[in-house]
Amino acid sequence: MNAAYKECLEAVLDCLRACNVCFDACLQEEDVKMMAKCIRLDRECADVCALLAQAIMRNSPFTQQIARLCAEICIRCAEECAKHAHDHCQQCAEACRRCAEACQAIQ
Repeated sequence: MNAAYKECLEAVLDCLRACNVCFDACLQEEDVKMMAKCIRLDRECADVCALLAQAIMRNSPFTQQIARLCAEICIRCAEECAKHAHDHCQQCAEACRRCAEACQAIQ
């Protein structure tokens, strides 16, 4: 596995973790309805990150296509999370931005 793929795998796993933490923390917020879009994007992002991590680890011929989708979803998730002041949302937004950059680097 080359360096760019290793870096991407690390970023993807960090993003997966951050999205799951954010998802869970958003469910504990007082106004869960206000967090609905964030929660939905956290789930989408975590799922595509998990898929990309598996693709990288098994050297899938579809890795670059999945990375493109992952970057797009990470950008959307980062934009949504950045709208909320909660620490978990801000940390998730940062992890998503890093992941999107790493995904774009392997395309």
